[in-house]
Amino acid sequence: MSRFVRPSKYRHVFGQPGKKEYGLENVKVSNSAWDTNMIDASAKYLSINWNASGGGAFAILPLPSPFAPLPFNLHTKLPDIIPLARGHSAPVLDTAWSPHDDSVVASAGEDGRIVIWKVEEGMFEGWGGDKWEPVDFSPSARIQGSGRKVGQVLFHPTAAQVIASAAGDHLVRLYDLGSADEPKQVLQGHTDTIQSLAWNPTGSLLVTTCRDRKVRLYDPRASAEPVRSADGHPGVKGARVAWMGDLDRFATTGFSRMSDRQVGVWDVGEFKTEKMTSVDQSSGVLMPFWSDNNILFLAGKGDGNVRYYEYETGQLFPLSEYKSSDPQRGMCFLPRRALNVYENEIARAYKVVSSGVEPVAFICPRKADAFQADIYPPAPSSSPSLTAGEYFTSSKPLTRKVVDLESGSVSHASTPGKSVSLPPPSTPAAPQQQARKSTAPAPVNVTPAPPPTVTVAAPAPKPEPQPQTTPAPMRSPVQPSPTRIEPSRSDSFRILTPKPQSLELADISEPIEHVDSPDIDVPESATRMGTITAIGAGAGAGAGGPDGVRVENERLKKELADAQSQIRELQIQLDGMKEAQKAARALLLG
Repeated sequence: MSRFVRPSKYRHVFGQPGKKEYGLENVKVSNSAWDTNMIDASAKYLSINWNASGGGAFAILPLPSPFAPLPFNLHTKLPDIIPLARGHSAPVLDTAWSPHDDSVVASAGEDGRIVIWKVEEGMFEGWGGDKWEPVDFSPSARIQGSGRKVGQVLFHPTAAQVIASAAGDHLVRLYDLGSADEPKQVLQGHTDTIQSLAWNPTGSLLVTTCRDRKVRLYDPRASAEPVRSADGHPGVKGARVAWMGDLDRFATTGFSRMSDRQVGVWDVGEFKTEKMTSVDQSSGVLMPFWSDNNILFLAGKGDGNVRYYEYETGQLFPLSEYKSSDPQRGMCFLPRRALNVYENEIARAYKVVSSGVEPVAFICPRKADAFQADIYPPAPSSSPSLTAGEYFTSSKPLTRKVVDLESGSVSHASTPGKSVSLPPPSTPAAPQQQARKSTAPAPVNVTPAPPPTVTVAAPAPKPEPQPQTTPAPMRSPVQPSPTRIEPSRSDSFRILTPKPQSLELADISEPIEHVDSPDIDVPESATRMGTITAIGAGAGAGAGGPDGVRVENERLKKELADAQSQIRELQIQLDGMKEAQKAARALLLG
């Protein structure tokens, strides 16, 4: 059987760990059990949740890279005491860098505060030298976000000085940092802890995941209530979300009722899962990261590997997997405008291990030394598209600015984000139908099977049909696909092509659909196809040669169509019984 590999320019992308001089050692990572990424990066700096006494703190460190060597000659090993950003009275839970200023970072903590920090030039001069004394960073602004802990903080992608936070009172608050005394908008509707939130590329929509197993979509400038809401992953453990660029889709990760790790692709317009797939049975939360190369990276907490998939035509196709013996406690990805395009680096991750930070570059190998424009779509620019006042007070359309990675020129995106129509929620289907929709495979492009071979035997003395051959096993009604994905190290998204079968039949011009139903009793009319030779011989002798054969063939074709119709009905009944069995098992075990 021939094999076909799906063509892709990212087929050979591989993960390469950075050299030791581009990593950090002696990092004291926070021991807080709160579920965040523990680290975030701008084009210049890293922020890491730090294990510090006397209240909450996090570290701000220069970004180790080939273009900006560390300003201290310590061979990447940090001093035991370093300057920290101390502005919280309780542990820091999350940090986020501004996409419009690489030196501005926000932190959120258990004390319910949001603190804004500005890294000044020259802050790292003299580190580790003689007579050097560490001096802590000073905050630029403080916001009393909530009476409870603030678990997530996230800057707006296109509006300057707009920030969103998720607090323990199950509310998402939007602030204008220019006048941050009171929130400009408070998004409601959550009934439990908010686990993750993400903006779409223009910042017109915000999606959240929650411990109540719901996924909610907001239009913050239109309403404080969710525009759409749907059931997410059925497991209680942490669920994450990442917007998939300009595709009007987002990806979620979570757990099934049986604690299998899952990844789902959601269509924003219909607000339902386009694809939901089980990854494995590990217990660590999957952290999703999206690249504008249409690549989705999945990094599990406690895992040493990073899986990555390419999204195309409603499917996630596995590319490869970066493996390491050091499990990651957290991870972040560098902004694409800061990548090393001369080495064909399409993404770079910073991985938090037990006592350090390791960079991992994902490289698309090319023979040419010139800039590879086809693997570098324009990256989000550091220039905002509108001010915070315009975002909150006007109906100005939201667009985003992008930078060309070859020339460095900034322009408005040619596709500033497709307009998403949000139809009213449809009438919910029956539970059995919903289960079948969530587990049914995606459509497969099919090509007609070749016509079966024809064999007519010589007239026999006795017209009674005698079984001579065992009928070939019936195959699935889905005909062979011209494309086959070769199995990778991960079998999560592997697609196998059904093997075509050939039957020796009488003269039948129409292709035969093959049904794979080993658990179904095939009707007697279908089993008679194995004796067509004898039947055709008897018919020819009794009805006058070729005319009799033609009449018998017509009758057999009709019987075959009836048998196939019965088999399809039985297949549908069998699928329904299997889904009902799965639902009953889930109810018993849940």
